Formats: sequence, C-alpha cells, structure tokens
Amino acid sequence: MDAADVLRLRLVSQGLARAAFRTPEDVVSWFGAVQAQDYLGALWAIGQRLPNATEAQIEAAEARRAIVRLWPMRGTLHFVAADDVRWITQLLAPRVLARNAARLKREVEVDSRVVARCREVVRRALEGGRRLDRKDLYAVLEARRIRTGGSRGLHILGWLAMEGTLCLAGRSGKQHTFALLDEWIPVSTKLDRDAGLAELARRYFSSHGPATRRDFMWWAGITAKDAQAGIDATHASLSHALVDGDEYWWREAGARQSVVRAPLVRLLPAFDEYTVAYHDRSVIADARLPKMSLLNPAVMVNGRIIGNWTRRLERNRAVVAANLREKMSRAESLELKAAVSSYGRFIGLEAVLDP
Repeated sequence: MDAADVLRLRLVSQGLARAAFRTPEDVVSWFGAVQAQDYLGALWAIGQRLPNATEAQIEAAEARRAIVRLWPMRGTLHFVAADDVRWITQLLAPRVLARNAARLKREVEVDSRVVARCREVVRRALEGGRRLDRKDLYAVLEARRIRTGGSRGLHILGWLAMEGTLCLAGRSGKQHTFALLDEWIPVSTKLDRDAGLAELARRYFSSHGPATRRDFMWWAGITAKDAQAGIDATHASLSHALVDGDEYWWREAGARQSVVRAPLVRLLPAFDEYTVAYHDRSVIADARLPKMSLLNPAVMVNGRIIGNWTRRLERNRAVVAANLREKMSRAESLELKAAVSSYGRFIGLEAVLDP
C-alpha cells in the first residue's frame, strides 16, 4: 500500500467518489460526526455526498430532528445523527470540560457553581418545547444578573450543551435557536464506555480510513490508550497496512467499491471531514501549501488539495473564484466547472466560475 492507495480508498470511504447515501442522516450517521462550526459549509459538506441535494433538504433534516448540531467533541460544533447524540457526547465531551475548567474559571469566571445556576435559569426559559436564539438566552441570563458579555455567554451555553442540557434546534429566520436536549431528542442510544469507544472506532475507520491511530485520536479528542482500546475492540473488522512506516487502518466493507473515476474534482467547504479529520494531512497536500489553506474552502483534484475557492453572491447567481497552485488539465478544468454548477444547484442559484 502507498499514498496513492490511501487517497483512493479515502475518496470512496468519505463518500466523495460517488453519491453513496440517500438522506442527510445517512451521511452524518456514517461519519459519526460532521464538523459544523461553519454552518453553511457543513450543509454543503453533507449535501455533496448526496445525489442532487439542496441546502433546504439538509436544513429540513435538522428541522425534523434527524440530525442535531451541538458540541459533542473537541469543544467544536458538529452535526450528529439524532440516535447518536447522547452516547457520543457522554463519551467525548467530559474530557473537554475537564481540560478547560481551569481556563474558564480564570478567564471568564465560569465554573460548576455558575453553570448550575445557569442550568436552572435556562431550563425554565426553554421548558415546554420553547426555542430561543442566543441573544434571547443571553437576555434571560442577564435578567438574573448572570453576565454574558465577551465570550462568557457562549462558554456557558457550550458547557450546557456538552453536559447534555442544550442542543441547537435549527434556525428561526436567520437566527440559530437552542432547545432542551431531553425535549428536542427525548430518546437516543446509550452505550457504556467500552462499547462507545468500539463504535466510535468502527465509524471513524469506516468513513475516514485509511487513517492512523493518531488521526483517530485527533478527530475524537481522546487519549492514545482510548484510541487503541477502540481499535482493539473492532480490529477484527478492520484491515491494516504500513505506509511509510505508519500503520493505517480502514474497513474494507466501508470502502465499498475501490475504483475512482478520474479526473475527480470537488469544491470542499471549510472544515470538511476530508481535510479536518486527520492529524497528518501531508498525504492530501503539498507541504508548501499553507496549513490554513486545507481548512478553508478547498479545491480537491483526485484526492489532493491544489488550492482554495471563494464565492461571491450577486443578484441572481453565485460567482466562484478558484485560487489554484497547480495547473489543471483540460479534463480537470471541465470537471471544475461541473463542480461549480453542482454547488449552484445545491444553493438554488446559477453558479459560474470566475474567469
């Protein structure tokens, strides 16, 4: 196995080689969690792994509670399938809270006593199925003389989400709203720690593999011991091979067909799972490419990141500008135009490539 094999298998397992899913929740469940602090980018991350998806279709899945946006891992917003909300959050979020406790106390004067008071206030404000946006929740807290200025309010809401009190509950107009998790998603799967680590490893290496143990640790925000425990519990279903001295794991059943049509060109959003979910990203990009270029909206050609893209919304169309660091072949250029058109269909506008 070599780096080219890693790229080929990842394109298939990541759902980028072909639209292999039927619904938004299929995509999110396959990955375990899809990074989503860039909301519109996350919608596109899910949408381009579906056939003929639209932005409205992904938001509808959130509105019908099939997928949920919250802070389950690494202290970062992700979409998670409704049935996975509790076991993933309970497995991964406590470590984030413990690691950040001293800093939050020192920098914004938030600790468990403050959060206990906020929890009661927020529960009373939201109980009965109510949804409030962040501004309104801040007003409720301020009315009880709980300061939310600066980043204090966001840290409070994040803590409440990581402990399982809150979740995001879709948009009302342009504003994202919060609800009580136990009311928004009253029932979901629960797993003990060992079963959770095994399931997390199965999801990760099925959807992101081939990947290393260190990649898994980075993505999940777990220790080397826990990562190895997850691998050990599911290794019978995993394939593995050495590539340049590193051991890579993947799930053959998850990789489905391994043939990838070339050229394959995709417009990846910021923080797409293809770019963000690995500790070592050297296999997908030239070392000269700035690190943040991989986390910004990226142009992917045959598995490698060769540049970035931006969009400009005009009255009746979207104009996509590609900043490429490598010259494209004619066939690749045609595929880039097709990718731009696909993105336009997703957002409901004609999309053209800026010449």
